[in-house]
Amino acid sequence: MNGDSYRIINEEDIPSPALLFYRERIDANIRRMLEIAGDPKRLRPHVKTHKSAELVLAQIALGITKFKCATIAEAEMTAAAGASEVMLAFQPIGPAVPRLLALMRLFPGIRFSTIVDCEEAVMSLAKATRSAGLSLEVFLDIDCGMHRTGVAPGPEAVRLYRMIEQTGLIAGGLHAYDGHLHEADQQSRSQQCEEAFAPVAQLRAELNAPTLIAGGSPTFAIHAAHPERELSPGTTVLWDFGYGDKFPELGFEPAALLLTRVISKPEPNRLCLDLGHKAVAAENPHPRVRLLELPEAMPVMHSEEHLVIETPKAPHFAMGQCLYGIPRHVCPTVALHSEAWIVEQSQQTERWPITARGRRITV
Repeated sequence: MNGDSYRIINEEDIPSPALLFYRERIDANIRRMLEIAGDPKRLRPHVKTHKSAELVLAQIALGITKFKCATIAEAEMTAAAGASEVMLAFQPIGPAVPRLLALMRLFPGIRFSTIVDCEEAVMSLAKATRSAGLSLEVFLDIDCGMHRTGVAPGPEAVRLYRMIEQTGLIAGGLHAYDGHLHEADQQSRSQQCEEAFAPVAQLRAELNAPTLIAGGSPTFAIHAAHPERELSPGTTVLWDFGYGDKFPELGFEPAALLLTRVISKPEPNRLCLDLGHKAVAAENPHPRVRLLELPEAMPVMHSEEHLVIETPKAPHFAMGQCLYGIPRHVCPTVALHSEAWIVEQSQQTERWPITARGRRITV
């Protein structure tokens, strides 16, 4: 993103800090997703990055009808937007089980699915769906090396998958997320991905599983080379500089920026901005945001509502002046905002609610 291409003509109308969605760049990113996938039927994008019904609709308009979610609220939002298939890629435990069944009753025309990685979850879902008279598609969650959730390919995975088949649940196939594979070098990342998925592919063949849902954004293009796999990138729709710096070959561009203002000039070489922890994700080291006007600025203090930066250019910035920044990690940054200000042709035109920001909508 160069020059003033990000600057908004009517920026004075937008209260800061604000989350900005650039519509033309979003559409370009979706088209790039389709170019990599080759067919919209292969895509099952994750909505956790944007949590926005309007962005689900934008993808549906281009032929993408299947989506992946992390929360019941995201699943409800996606179903209400008109998706044909909605996967809850988070093993439902406790109250999540009746909430998922309530969603299925609320949207009877939509194909819902979820993931499991243990006998307790299989039996719980089988009992609940049987009592409710509902049919639920279930994917076995495979641990391909991240060691966060899932069962390793092997005898236990075979046993659990056969259990899914025998309990009245619909065995949909395998789900394998490789979030640990984010090597910047493309060749190394590809090699690591192929090695991690060799036993997954072998397991799928042994089970004759109909579907393998694979990968995230860093390995998206690698899995796309395997036409039998479904693809589930998420960050690709909005992008950020954390992924942008590491994976430039993927060809996505930042479509979500933060608008902030100078609210104080505490020292000659310092600016204080209204971009605290509550406006930009703070789980990563600095820089947590890349200011396009001041890419060399050094963050020296970050608190709930303030970001203090140090730069010799500070005297050239006026009180109230707007700055634009790309977040390092866009997914948790979006979740900090209740709405996004939509930018089209360099002008803010409307606002979209971050619909699934909360943990509950109606169900």
